[in-house]
Amino acid sequence: MKPLMPVHAFDVDGCSSQIYHGNTGYGLPKHSHEYSHVTYVASGSIVIRKEGVERVMDKHSRPVNLKAAEWHEIEILESDTVFINVFSEPKQ
Repeated sequence: MKPLMPVHAFDVDGCSSQIYHGNTGYGLPKHSHEYSHVTYVASGSIVIRKEGVERVMDKHSRPVNLKAAEWHEIEILESDTVFINVFSEPKQ
């Protein structure tokens, strides 16, 4: 899979959003984060893989919460796909 960079990234009140636009064969190779994040598909389709689990998502799918420190990867299955990752740092 070819790595994908966000088209838009912004922060609002402690939440970081990253919006990705991409085509088949692109995505976010295996990685993990310090904080959990929610992934939502606005158009097209993706597959999210994590240890022992694979989930295909499209605009009709409920957003999925990916836990902190768990590896996962996101691969685009359909050209012109748009998906969004939203992170929120825990309040201290």
